Amino acid sequence: MKHVLIINAFQFYEGFGKGELNKTMAGVIQEEMERRGYEVRTTNIEQGYDIEEEVQKHVWADIIVLQTPVYWFGAPWIYKKYADEIFTSGLVQKCLIVDDGRTREDPAKQYGTGGLMQGKKYMLSLTWNAPRVAFNNKDQYLFTGKSVDEVMIANTTNYRFCGADVLPSFSAFNVVKDPQVDQYIAELREHLETFFPVHATSDIAG
Repeated sequence: MKHVLIINAFQFYEGFGKGELNKTMAGVIQEEMERRGYEVRTTNIEQGYDIEEEVQKHVWADIIVLQTPVYWFGAPWIYKKYADEIFTSGLVQKCLIVDDGRTREDPAKQYGTGGLMQGKKYMLSLTWNAPRVAFNNKDQYLFTGKSVDEVMIANTTNYRFCGADVLPSFSAFNVVKDPQVDQYIAELREHLETFFPVHATSDIAG
């Protein structure tokens, strides 16, 4: 049986957001992955966590999904703290990564090739105030043609640095100005179907 770790990085701010949408989306991911025959573990960062337990969850997981709102063009700061702690501990223990891939004897070796997470997959599921039209459009002021995955590269590079494959992200757009929760859920299910089709269950259950 394949293993999935779902991390909810929502952070509460009074008058700004209560986390219902991210909780809903994380629940949809869990439901869909369990329906496909995956074993699922979850972490809600804001509720606290044990660093060693989270490192071992990453070792255990075949797929890691981060469900997060986008605050100031990245995940909330509690996720950065979480990532620093888990990846640093994983480096010290040499269970997620050994080093940056280079050695003093071979400093020309490609930087970022010392990871131990080969075969694992990482995916972002994001909630944005930004509208869909803000991305992939060179005429848009802020992102000047960049995709969501390009804007979020600082997040996904942690996992690529450790050897994991990064899957295309999912985004729920315009969640403040024009929320369409039923549409987000339907699109998320479709996105998961693309990368984790139900018919693959027989391949992953052994």
